This record gives sequence, structure tokens and C-alpha cells, in this order.
Amino acid sequence: MNIFLWILQGLLAAFFAMVGLMKATQPTTKLAKSLPWVEDFSPSAVKTIGAVEFLGALGLILPAAIGTATALTPLAATGLALTMAGAVVVHARRKENSVIGMNILLLILAAVVAWGRFGPHHF
Repeated sequence: MNIFLWILQGLLAAFFAMVGLMKATQPTTKLAKSLPWVEDFSPSAVKTIGAVEFLGALGLILPAAIGTATALTPLAATGLALTMAGAVVVHARRKENSVIGMNILLLILAAVVAWGRFGPHHF
């Protein structure tokens, strides 16, 4: 199970690092072409969401990889799960049903990492 959790952490970290950097560095006018929800948020809010996702990605890997403050890994996974819960709400309000499934999947995967690293498979 430890190997499975590491693989899951790596996949989630790669995904959230990529989308987080994209949201944090690109102008919202460019993001709006592929992410229409950004029109409902200020540019600083979108950049903050991107920064949170990127920092969450780092938190999934770095603490455990360097063996310091390993409790941050399940906390990062919990934070990312909560971020995805917020994304589900935003997309449901906008009636963007086609992307809700991906948000729910990411929420579940992050919750599995949080459960595993808080509980039976902690570092």
C-alpha cells in the first residue's frame, strides 16, 4: 500500500503542480479560453488558487521525500481534497457538469492519500 500511495502522491503532485503553475502565471484572459470559470473570479483569486494547488503539490512529495515534517503530506492532501470540493461547488453552480467528474475523482484520490498517510501507512 505504501508504494501505491507514493504513486498516487506523485501523480497528484504532477497534476496539481502543472495546473497550479498555469493558473498562477498566465493571465485570466488566456485561461478563460480553456477554463471559463475564471471569469467569475478576480485575477488575484485565480492566482491564489493556482498557488494553493502548486504548494499542495509540493506538500504531497517534499516533506516525506526529505524526511522532515512528514505530517505536512496528509495535510496537503486534505487541503487539495477541500480545494476540489470547492471546485465541485463552483462547477455545479455554473452547470459545468462535464468537469465535475474529474473534480470528484481528484477529491477522492487526494482523500485516499490523506487517509493513508494520516492512518495506517504514515511515514
